[in-house]
Amino acid sequence: MKMRSLGKMFHSPEPVVACEDNMAFMEKLSGETMALIVTSPPYNLGKAYEGRRSSLDEWLEGQKRVVAECVRLLRTDGSICWQVGNSVEKGAVIPLDALLYPVFLEFGLKLRNRIVWHFGHGLHCSRRLSGRYETINWWTKTDEYVWNLDPIRVPSKYPGKRHFKGPKIGQLSGNPKGKNPSDVWEIPNVKSNHPEKTNHPCQFPVELVERLVLSMTHADGAVFDPYMGVGSTIIAALKHGRMAYGCDIVPEYVETARERIAQYYAGTLKTRPVGKPIYDPTKPKGEQEAAHA
Repeated sequence: MKMRSLGKMFHSPEPVVACEDNMAFMEKLSGETMALIVTSPPYNLGKAYEGRRSSLDEWLEGQKRVVAECVRLLRTDGSICWQVGNSVEKGAVIPLDALLYPVFLEFGLKLRNRIVWHFGHGLHCSRRLSGRYETINWWTKTDEYVWNLDPIRVPSKYPGKRHFKGPKIGQLSGNPKGKNPSDVWEIPNVKSNHPEKTNHPCQFPVELVERLVLSMTHADGAVFDPYMGVGSTIIAALKHGRMAYGCDIVPEYVETARERIAQYYAGTLKTRPVGKPIYDPTKPKGEQEAAHA
């Protein structure tokens, strides 16, 4: 899904990042200051980087505490985007966004979209279909939320199509700026050959967060990630002139985030361009290069 050009680069304000527990970090921030809170919490999958495996009840209780603070920090016109996958217990899949749905409702938030992030690579399952998607649940605090469609429009399938009858005959039938993208986003996940790959085993692609920043904040908006990891949310915010806040409890990840921020300011940070077509090995090399130009 190729998106429109994003235009000029912005002078970005200095971000605020810390190696600190998110509850301790958030309690020092003023209420109703964040335009967008976007994150991917640990999934309770028992991986080494997530530490001790907690029960689902313990995980949910921890999420409730974090969400409560995020709601306090969120502006009345702000958005929260919570990205999660599935947990697996004895071969049974547990969709974590389904468990979190009543948590966000409890705080009076409204679900605007359940965005499906589809990617082509991952572990191959032996007794069920291989998982190739995760979800981003987009919640708002009120009905008066920021929504900027134009920066994330995609080209129309038939850009020159016109009405052939009726009062609009001869006029373009679609928006000349492009169409509203669907709620299924095909963006490669960050694997070994990805230009953004770091020491984190499960990091956000910057492009995914860029779409949220562009569509859900204005230029003066602040963006916060309470599970910052290696700082992909920070980078996405800085690329578009937003103030960025983030924290994580893993020193190695926070150090990597700071290195990436320094690379961004130095102009040496590598990121995958927004809207770059997915590589298709069935197409001839010349056609691939033209699509990626």
